Amino acid sequence: MANYRMSELKPVNQYQTMKITKTIAAFVSLLLVVLTGSAQQHYPVGAEGIKNASLPPPGIYLRDYNILYVANDFPDGPPGFDALAYINAPRLIWITDKKFLGADYGMDLIVPFGYADVSAAGDSDHRFGIADIQFEPLLLSWHQKQFDFAFGYAVWAPTGEFDQDHLANLGSGFWSHMLTAGATWHLDSEKTWAIGILNRYEFHHEQKDTDVTPGQTFTMEWAVSKTVCQGVDLGVVGYWQQQTTKASGAGASSELASVAAVGPEISAVLPKLGVIASLRYLREFCANARPEGNTISLTLTKRF
Repeated sequence: MANYRMSELKPVNQYQTMKITKTIAAFVSLLLVVLTGSAQQHYPVGAEGIKNASLPPPGIYLRDYNILYVANDFPDGPPGFDALAYINAPRLIWITDKKFLGADYGMDLIVPFGYADVSAAGDSDHRFGIADIQFEPLLLSWHQKQFDFAFGYAVWAPTGEFDQDHLANLGSGFWSHMLTAGATWHLDSEKTWAIGILNRYEFHHEQKDTDVTPGQTFTMEWAVSKTVCQGVDLGVVGYWQQQTTKASGAGASSELASVAAVGPEISAVLPKLGVIASLRYLREFCANARPEGNTISLTLTKRF
């Protein structure tokens, strides 16, 4: 979900702690999947921005997320902490011409690849490979005069490499279920001003080899944007993520991790390429039981 203005493009033929070592390993394993700290969850917080609850009209789309996350501030965390992660996450989206509860029905699949490099407590590690795959079999979108609404259900599979003894992991080692609900409000009749709110809630299964079940996670992403000229939007975006329940199992932390972030975004339609591009920067603050970092995200969307 997010920042789709595909009506402006013409279709083309081809288109989440544990003790120190475990805490670090859990952080980095999720870095590739979620690009946040040791609060264990799957959703890559901050992945969506301007008009984040607006889905495209029926069609097949490829949306490519390129996310760089850097963190070297981990209050009350291990000494000498320094982490860098890059994720490339192609997402295939199919919005059908079928209706369900009056909404356009669709589905999507994300197969992410990532690289992580982490140092802490005098040790270091790096990994590259496939991360955890997401399949969303239920994706619903409603389009009204001034509002767009979206709802979805997704499952995350532990397909990425996970070893509790590694500093860097490419997977989380557990399955997750995620519910999504959001709305975009177009404030004026010309739809040049927009406010978007996208909410996600995750339920997690027990983590492989650790006997720890991560706590549930709530994420809210928001965006305020303005169309400054044809096909170009500028906005301020941000997120708040909160672990809502404690993790369970031997060695599990009683901390409820949380973080917030804010930053600018520009989104533009590139008609000659048949692509929508968005670039955003997010600075994290008010982190609890997890690192604070910086995210740069470039997202490209194309219609087949």
